[in-house]
Amino acid sequence: MKQETINSRIIKASPETLFKAFTDPKALEVWFAPDGMKGKIHNFDLKVGGGYEMSLFYLKSEKGTKGKTNDAEDRYTSEFLEIVQNEKIIQAINFDAPDPKFAGKMTMEVTFESEKSTETKVTFIFKNIPIGIKPEDNETGTISTLENLAQFVE
Repeated sequence: MKQETINSRIIKASPETLFKAFTDPKALEVWFAPDGMKGKIHNFDLKVGGGYEMSLFYLKSEKGTKGKTNDAEDRYTSEFLEIVQNEKIIQAINFDAPDPKFAGKMTMEVTFESEKSTETKVTFIFKNIPIGIKPEDNETGTISTLENLAQFVE
């Protein structure tokens, strides 16, 4: 069975502002990591066929949490499959994980739909989530990430 999650949030910012937050590596480091984690971009190439490598580090306060790459880190590479400025970003994500339960290409699609002149609906769709990741954990992380994004741009 293929695992999938969908989460949305209305954010008080324009699609242009939100698109910039997704395409600036320094911005991604600030807001993309869910609660209890810190992000680090290792390289970034914004074009279809390009992508980035990112680490999400578990903070010391998150005891009992084990990373996919090592005890304190989830590291992954992302390839941009489609980029439509201010509307959509689709990427393929591969975790750097020794456990095969986290292997495989997960797809993350983010869309930006203008709701009002000052609001945008941001939707994350994850497809082919590796079997080692519980969909409810992915949703919890995505909700946290959307909250961080809202705080970053509002």
